[in-house]
Amino acid sequence: MSALKGNLIMFCVAAALLSRTAQGAVDQVTIDSGQVKGRIEGSVVSFKGIPFADPPVGANRWRAPQPVHPWRVVRQATEYGADCMQNPFPGDAAPLGVTPREDCLYANVWAPATRTSQKLAVMVWIYGGGFVNGGSSPAVYSGSHFAERGVVLISFNYRVGRFGFFAHPALTRENPTGPLGNYAYLDQIAALEWVRRNAAAFGGDPANVTIFGESAGGGSVLMLLTSPMAHGLFQKAIIESGGGRSNRVFPQKSLQEGEAVGVAFAKANGITGEDEAALKALRDLPADTVVNKLNMATMGAAAGTYAGPMVDGKIVVETPDKAFRAGHQAKVPLIAGANSADIGFSMAKTFDDVYAPFGDNRKKAEAAWNAEGSTNVRTVGSAVAMDTMMVEPARFIVSMMAAAGQPAYEYRFSYVAEAMRKQWKGAPHATEIPFVFDTVAARYTDKLTDQDEKMGAAANKYWVAFAKTGDPDSAGGPKWPKYTAGQDMILDFTESGPVAEADPWKDRLDLISGVASSGH
Repeated sequence: MSALKGNLIMFCVAAALLSRTAQGAVDQVTIDSGQVKGRIEGSVVSFKGIPFADPPVGANRWRAPQPVHPWRVVRQATEYGADCMQNPFPGDAAPLGVTPREDCLYANVWAPATRTSQKLAVMVWIYGGGFVNGGSSPAVYSGSHFAERGVVLISFNYRVGRFGFFAHPALTRENPTGPLGNYAYLDQIAALEWVRRNAAAFGGDPANVTIFGESAGGGSVLMLLTSPMAHGLFQKAIIESGGGRSNRVFPQKSLQEGEAVGVAFAKANGITGEDEAALKALRDLPADTVVNKLNMATMGAAAGTYAGPMVDGKIVVETPDKAFRAGHQAKVPLIAGANSADIGFSMAKTFDDVYAPFGDNRKKAEAAWNAEGSTNVRTVGSAVAMDTMMVEPARFIVSMMAAAGQPAYEYRFSYVAEAMRKQWKGAPHATEIPFVFDTVAARYTDKLTDQDEKMGAAANKYWVAFAKTGDPDSAGGPKWPKYTAGQDMILDFTESGPVAEADPWKDRLDLISGVASSGH
């Protein structure tokens, strides 16, 4: 039987299955690789651990994702597949729910259990973790509440650490035309292609896909917005604390620089040469050896043997800020923002160090960041670093998208869970995630309050409304104004609830913009 006939029969089987169950709950569907059976809980059906590519092991290590082998029997899809191989980070606010393995390219779907004729908006979540940690299994990433509000939520795993980002002359010889180096990004693109092929089987609309991610996931959204290989795979985007300025969050090496790092890693493991034998030896290394304790706590020490994301020329062709300035980004509606006590790394030892980048504007900078009366160098330095790394880049990306004629919305997440208000003066990095997913109960358990739950419902409704229509205002809360450069309006998620206001940090962010524009 030809492949064409086989695909046609598969499509017809899927259509027949859906027609028989259109009026009731659906827990079994047919996708392009076979049938999967999920689990219904309340009004939501979930399908977990669905392979979207062949296992990236053996000869597939450091290769683009390969097509998954179809299965003939109904595949049970009630448990997460393994998260990708890594050294879990102690104290992670989103701890993995399963043991990581190298065989890890799995997707998960949450959808309303009762199927109607309406095609639903699709949201695709991309996790963070500094590109060395993270997975789709943490409890706070459950898509149940998105599905309850009429969205198909899809998450997936992508390779991290040296499995996700690795270059070596032997790999270039094996595949001289590429793409090379950024295998994590290739996984993300493959997952979005899987979504385009299969979203309809779960009741989703493949022509109404919103990608969203936080930290490294937000940086991944930036990449997808600017990569030629991701063109047409989504229609809206949300960036949570993902940066947006070159070398501000995730500095990117060239492919050639990445190859040098790969050679250093090989040499550290007794492997020399650039031929097939060297490549086989690299692929034969135990997975634990490839990880070599790499995680968010050890990234600095591993810089000589771990390259991270690279400008490879095919997947990543330019840095995000260059792409946005040139108008090369996908022209889609956008939300972007950061948290009120977001991440920022300052090496400043004195106030002279803190304010040196501002040159003749030092007095203005002192007035902007000393407004809270702090005389602590570390406190002020961290605030400047946070604005440089996360807050101003979010405004920059939103302003560039607005200038391109697209609806763009900026947020700041300032809400702190009631149990943490004595410890945190603002919302730290990643703490918005349980509220966006409305999974605050999984994060704060017995410390959860009614106010926390209300904020979770409010934030989730804004994200859902944006996914459905491209306009978050239909969430039913305070109006979220579109960004315009003249007004500089944001929606701030505060302890009093969401508040639309002119950005009170405008002066200090303008100073950051000035430094970025001057190239300092």
